[in-house]
Amino acid sequence: MNNRFIDCLGEMCPVPVIKAEEEFKKLNPGESFVLETDHSCAPLFIKKQLKKYQCKIKVKEVDFGIWQVIVEKIEGDPILEY
Repeated sequence: MNNRFIDCLGEMCPVPVIKAEEEFKKLNPGESFVLETDHSCAPLFIKKQLKKYQCKIKVKEVDFGIWQVIVEKIEGDPILEY
């Protein structure tokens, strides 16, 4: 599994969403990336933007006010994890 990291700390929406979609388009099935953000609405908007794709999305708060959005490209129906 290829695991890429995107640092979006300090970047406001829509920048994290745009970066997430651009990175997703580069992935092959089975590959993933982690996007880290401190903008609280970014995980929600990333999930909304990527729900049209075949992906698995997981969000976790790794520190107070810092979230990681883990996106994996899959074959089949989209899966959202909360």
